[in-house]
Amino acid sequence: MTSILTSIKHTMSGINLFFKERNAQIQLSFGIIAIIMGVILKLNTMEWIAVLIAIGMVLIAEMFNSCIEQVCDFNTLEIDPRIKVIKDMAAGAVLIAALISIAIACFVFIPKLL
Repeated sequence: MTSILTSIKHTMSGINLFFKERNAQIQLSFGIIAIIMGVILKLNTMEWIAVLIAIGMVLIAEMFNSCIEQVCDFNTLEIDPRIKVIKDMAAGAVLIAALISIAIACFVFIPKLL
């Protein structure tokens, strides 16, 4: 039981550290706005599932991106074109997740607003 509690403690520490980052705060803010809009517009179950998956997808992509950046910076702080490729690809994954979440938001929220 102690190892489970220790694991949870470490997990919560990682999540707390993640949400101190600027990009994580921005992504979380958009997620909260989507949840508030969902409550106001009374989303049905399938719409909630789509919105929550989109929010989760973006936050998970951003967290992985942050981890990749930390590992790359731990490796070297010098400019290395190989590390730039790694960081750019990780950032690109976040952008793709964000664009898909915007598309989902459009499909869910625009009909309700019209």
